[in-house]
Amino acid sequence: MSLFIPSYFGPISEYSKILKTETVVFEMEDNFQKQSYRNRCYIFNSSGKQLLNIPVKDKNKGTTQRKKTKDLLVDNDALWQEHHLKSLQTAYRTSPFYEFYEDDLLPIFKRKYTFLQDVNIDTFLFVTDALQISQKHSLTEEYIVNTKENDFRALSDVKHKPKKLVDNYIQMFDDKHGFIPNLSILDLLFMEGPNAISFL
Repeated sequence: MSLFIPSYFGPISEYSKILKTETVVFEMEDNFQKQSYRNRCYIFNSSGKQLLNIPVKDKNKGTTQRKKTKDLLVDNDALWQEHHLKSLQTAYRTSPFYEFYEDDLLPIFKRKYTFLQDVNIDTFLFVTDALQISQKHSLTEEYIVNTKENDFRALSDVKHKPKKLVDNYIQMFDDKHGFIPNLSILDLLFMEGPNAISFL
């Protein structure tokens, strides 16, 4: 088993580790941290690296209580799904495999979510299906303080620098901006399709 934080269309480095484990255990009892892939991902558009961020409601605002990620509410008033879908279409509609995955992707941007964790689990299920991998997943019921091995929770931190990155692949705008490593797994999927797994 390997321990991960559920992320929003997580970075390539995270799925590289997920591919190498039989059972994924998602930490559900951690405290929410800003600047993390819990509610953001990065894609490649014509201007370079673009942030897609899910706005969240802070129901503990004004208190000293730490908020658990599993309790975090999505702020649907911000129309984030419409914005994210349009951004993906603009960036990748002419990529080799965007249309191949679009029908399976659309439900994530149509469903009205209440909790951030539900969005993230759905993106995980979409990606594992797209990669045609069958990793089982389970959810923690109490916070795991530390594990001696297979603890990949740090990969959810935007500032974390993976020790090993996947090989370069052709990106939509690399002729203009150069190769951008460790973007959302969507970038690799839309460019390489079923072959994406060979880069992980």
